[in-house]
Amino acid sequence: MKNTHFNQLSAAIGIDLGGTKTEVLLLAPDGSVLYRQRKPTPRDDGYDAVLRGIVDLVGDAVARLGHTTPYTVGMGIPGSLDPVSELVRNANSTCLIGRPLKADLEHLLGHPVQLRNDADCFTLAECLAGAGQGFGLVFGVIMGTGCGGGLWIDGLVREGPNRIAGEWGHYSVDPLGAECYCGNRGCVETLISGSGVEAAFFRDNGLRLGMDEIVARARDGEPACRKTFERFLDDFGRCLGGLISILDPDVVVLGGGLSNIHELYGVGIERVRQYAFHDRLKTPILENSLGDSAGVFGAAWIGRTAKPIVTPK
Repeated sequence: MKNTHFNQLSAAIGIDLGGTKTEVLLLAPDGSVLYRQRKPTPRDDGYDAVLRGIVDLVGDAVARLGHTTPYTVGMGIPGSLDPVSELVRNANSTCLIGRPLKADLEHLLGHPVQLRNDADCFTLAECLAGAGQGFGLVFGVIMGTGCGGGLWIDGLVREGPNRIAGEWGHYSVDPLGAECYCGNRGCVETLISGSGVEAAFFRDNGLRLGMDEIVARARDGEPACRKTFERFLDDFGRCLGGLISILDPDVVVLGGGLSNIHELYGVGIERVRQYAFHDRLKTPILENSLGDSAGVFGAAWIGRTAKPIVTPK
């Protein structure tokens, strides 16, 4: 996939750091894909293991470049950098919280790194080259291990003065709900993310199942999984319906692994219409067109805001 908005005489490396997988992408100067690889994100080995995984993936990408080819590096993370301290905050990969991730990576790589929220990266990619093209106000939804959002307004992804624009995943919709890692209760993320649904199923049934298995068993009619899945679809409608009532966007684009659940585009949309403050809601709710890892392209394009550096010999 090419994008002429960012073509220049440098290659671009993008990294999408997720809760379950980390992906690297290498784009040639003309925007064509030279290399793409996914690896599991270390979940229990801590911050240093995550750093090593990122450095190894970037190294694999750099090794495919000629020694005279300049390149940039951009990364999407499930959180944001504090604008004053430059430490990571609000990350559902909690080992990142309070860490100088940008500075540490730049030290280890010997190269500038541009960091943005992963939902911002996803929204940028879909608005430049995907389902969000041609719309003025787009809300991009990430539903995966965690839940987040990005806001595109008239050609730009907005971060906001606090770098939290679009962070609907931590809007508390149920003060009596499950405790969230952010310290609040009943956040959107506790209701409609993969980790949130899995935790709810365990609380109700004392059994640990992954989101894929919960969905598969629900489709087969298993009562406990069906109950959890129906609640997930209803919570999706309530959360997104409320958001649409506030923003009234031109379109909503769904991304992340859970965006592949086809019931979201049937029953899920019906529930959104039920909860939104309009009796004839016509807001398009679209599946992404670049795949559930579109954010890695956005990360590569965001990285091109940095000055390219020639690969050291």
